[in-house]
Amino acid sequence: RLAPELEAMLRTRFGSHPHVGDIRGRGLLLGIEFVADRATKEPFDAKFKLSAKVKANAMKSGLLCNAYSGNVDGTRGDHVLLAPPFIVEEKHIAEIGDKLEIALRETFHMTAST
Repeated sequence: RLAPELEAMLRTRFGSHPHVGDIRGRGLLLGIEFVADRATKEPFDAKFKLSAKVKANAMKSGLLCNAYSGNVDGTRGDHVLLAPPFIVEEKHIAEIGDKLEIALRETFHMTAST
């Protein structure tokens, strides 16, 4: 029942992020695609291992997510999948957003200096 709230929160908080190319999924399984250029959807160079960095930073914040790469051409392309348990409560939706925000801030700060 909270799937629409999770998707709405992600779109509101991260839909205009300069490195979020798309937010998509079904139900509580939602993916966030990361791009180097939002206008062209150009992916990050695979050498950055961006999705792995997002996952590591999310875990530091206490958020578990799955990291995937190579979704554009087998090498380039990064996204993470959020899959909270079906017993997620409304308070957890905001917590997911807060922790993901910290992870993205840390990741893109790190990437800019890499």
